[in-house]
Amino acid sequence: MNKKVSDSYKTISEVVEILGLKSKKGKSLPTHTIRYWENEFKQIRPRILSGNRRYYDKKNIEILKKIHFLLKEQGMTINGAKKVLNNKEPLKLDETSNHSIKAVNLKNKLIKISNIIKSIKSNK
Repeated sequence: MNKKVSDSYKTISEVVEILGLKSKKGKSLPTHTIRYWENEFKQIRPRILSGNRRYYDKKNIEILKKIHFLLKEQGMTINGAKKVLNNKEPLKLDETSNHSIKAVNLKNKLIKISNIIKSIKSNK
């Protein structure tokens, strides 16, 4: 690949770093997640060149960012994320994040509520 093309395309490992994906053990980059999403979401179409190496352009990276946001931040299912991405209207990540509860925030609130209930029960 020439320099101009390599600047606009990213390898699968670079995309994993851009998205901030981490394996549960934290050792290796979970490139398998990106390959799985390729199978599930028809919108992701990387260029596959010599040696079956994948290269992602800006459009593919933006789609992957949306998928990551919907699945990891919003806690959606694969089918739910597909419905959002198949929607004709464009999805702006800022709009979605401002109008919905993040899964992490929801989990933290549930933990606090659970702790309050436990303390009330222990006081009886």
